[in-house]
Amino acid sequence: MTAAPRHGGAVHVPRRAMVLAAGLGLRMRPLTETRPKPLIEVAGRSLLDRVMDQLEAAGVEEIVVNAHYLAEQIQAHVAARDAGRGKLAVSVERDRLETGAGVAMALPLLGKGPFVVVNGDVLWLDGPRPTLECLAAAWDETCTDALLLLHPTATAFGYDGDGDFVIDEDGRLQRSRGGPAPYLFAGVQILSPRTLTDLPDPPFSLNWVYDRAAAAGRLYGVVHTGSWFHVGTPRDLALAEAELARLTSTLSAVVP
Repeated sequence: MTAAPRHGGAVHVPRRAMVLAAGLGLRMRPLTETRPKPLIEVAGRSLLDRVMDQLEAAGVEEIVVNAHYLAEQIQAHVAARDAGRGKLAVSVERDRLETGAGVAMALPLLGKGPFVVVNGDVLWLDGPRPTLECLAAAWDETCTDALLLLHPTATAFGYDGDGDFVIDEDGRLQRSRGGPAPYLFAGVQILSPRTLTDLPDPPFSLNWVYDRAAAAGRLYGVVHTGSWFHVGTPRDLALAEAELARLTSTLSAVVP
C-alpha cells in the first residue's frame, strides 16, 4: 500500500538534495569505459540531467552530486549546468565510499533538515501526481527516519530481480524474508540527518541506514504510480529508449 499523507496543508519538497553519481557502472560497459554511467544519454539527455530536471521542477533549490569514477567529467558537467548560479555542488570522493558514507561526507552541504537523495542512474516518469511531491506529502518528522520510493516489481520495466521490501497498511517497511518481495526500492528517498549519526567506518551502503531505521520502526515507503525503468546494461538502455518513445507517442496521441 502507499503511505497516506501525514500532514495537512501545502506540501513542500525539501529544498536540498543529493544525487549519487560515484558508482563504477561496471554492468554498463563498454559505454562506461570512457564516461561515468550518470552521463550516459537516454533519448538524447543524460541520466544525471534527467534526475536534476525532476529535482528542480519539484522546487529543490540546491543539489549536491557526488563523484568518484571519472570525477572530472561529473565536475565539468555540473559546472556547465550550474553556470555560476551557485546552486549545484560536487562532493568528490578520493576513495570509493559507497552510498552511505558518500551521503555522510556530504552532510555539511545538505543542511540540518530532511533532504532528498536520488540515484544518479535512476529513470522514472511521474504518475498522476509528481513523484517527489508524493514523497514529501508522506514525510512525518516525528516518526520517520527514511522514506523510500518503491515500485511494484511486476510493473518495473526491464527488471527481473526479486524485489526488496514488503509494506504494511501504515506504510512501514520491512525486508522480504524467505522469498520474492512485491516492491523494489526505486532509487529515490527522503532522509533525516539523524539517520547518519553513530555510523560504521567507511565504506558502507545506505542499506545499513535502512536496516537500522527498519529495526526502530522508522522506515517508511511510498509506492510509485508512474513508470519506472531498470537501466543496468547497454541492452536495458536500448529497451528503455524504445519504451520511452512508445510512451511519449501514446501520450501525444491522447493529449491534443
